[in-house]
Amino acid sequence: MTVSALVSAAGASWEGRLLSGLTPSDQLLIRKRCVDVVELLAAAEVGLGEVAFISVAVVDLDADVVARLRVCGVVAVGVVEVDDRNERAHFASLGIEYVVPAHAQAAVFASVAGVAVRGGTADTGSAGYDFSEPWATTRGRVAGAVTADPAFPDESHVELRAPELGLDSAAGAVIAVWGPTGAPGRTTVAVGLAHELVCRCQGVLLVDADVYGGAVSSLLGLLDESPGLAAACRHAHNHQLDVAVLASLAWQLEPGLRVLTGIARADRWPEIRPAALGETLRLARGLAPITVVDVGFCLETDEELSFDTVAPRRNGATLAALTEADLIIAVGSADPVGMQRLVRGLGELGDTDIETPVWVVLNRVQPAAAGRSSTAELKAALLRFAERTPAAFLPYDRSSLDAAASAGRSLMASAPSSPLRGALADLAGSILGMPAERGRRRVKR
Repeated sequence: MTVSALVSAAGASWEGRLLSGLTPSDQLLIRKRCVDVVELLAAAEVGLGEVAFISVAVVDLDADVVARLRVCGVVAVGVVEVDDRNERAHFASLGIEYVVPAHAQAAVFASVAGVAVRGGTADTGSAGYDFSEPWATTRGRVAGAVTADPAFPDESHVELRAPELGLDSAAGAVIAVWGPTGAPGRTTVAVGLAHELVCRCQGVLLVDADVYGGAVSSLLGLLDESPGLAAACRHAHNHQLDVAVLASLAWQLEPGLRVLTGIARADRWPEIRPAALGETLRLARGLAPITVVDVGFCLETDEELSFDTVAPRRNGATLAALTEADLIIAVGSADPVGMQRLVRGLGELGDTDIETPVWVVLNRVQPAAAGRSSTAELKAALLRFAERTPAAFLPYDRSSLDAAASAGRSLMASAPSSPLRGALADLAGSILGMPAERGRRRVKR
């Protein structure tokens, strides 16, 4: 199968060698030579290529451009000098997984292009290519593949065990708290879950990534003016973010718990770029064993309908967080309207390409709302209409939540005997595979 390719070489000499060295047997067709990222994105949008060979010298090349190419179905391949580790590290920071040496023959470019389209790992030995550093042909993210170069550290996600065993946080795990429209209690669950998790592991980072109206800082009594996530994304976009900088941007709320506050106004959503947020969450794995991310509700990707080119994606931050996460906590309100929205929202989530495991949590459960056995009826309804079983039922405790919010304290600190706090503690234990604490009454399921 012939692979269509775009080239943006910024005048590099390898472009001419590639064009003159290709033969029909290589099955690689150069559809367009692009002078800058604007022309490259325009060509990708109209479907001219499946891969794009890009030089590190291309002006304005950043992680956002690579992410937009990915949205258009184009895989970026970096062209590097074999002995230039800085170029390789730069491409890795942009999210470019495949690289090829600049001095390679045209047949090698074609081989890497085919591998990139298939999403596999190149076998340079069987292809008969002699590289001084074979890893430079392709990065290799398939199971069992190990890169030999320290510039490309292993970024494999934490393996999520079966639901009954919980989440392994040894290498740093990301939990995204999502829910459909209608304020089902995403922030309440995210904040409460973060406080309960910090009691069971060495540290937790709570991130407010809701681009429609984050409320984490309000619930915890923190200043909205703190730079927080917006500053972290700016540093990530400029390749200046590391674990130390990320730690300096987060509030140290209590021992073991850091908070990265969100944007103060909803109109600042362009500051939370999807690629930058993804890089921030990847670095967060090295800052804390568990990162809890409060995300927005909307999963739509229809922004392109209003633009002549690839559009800025407001919901891209939510999709990026859900993709990067190891577990999604889907929160729904346990009332007729909330259940209907949850079922539809789970359908929309299933229509995305996100493969992250999902646990459904029903919030604001009231025994009088659905008869004597409300949890049994809610479970049956969710199983019937969404083919899912709830992982937890969170009882409605408005008075305790109001008291905690007024004091700017956690539910665990202001109302430790609250049934809602008990249910959140059970959920945290289930996520980590830990049994419930002895001597504490479990919430009836």
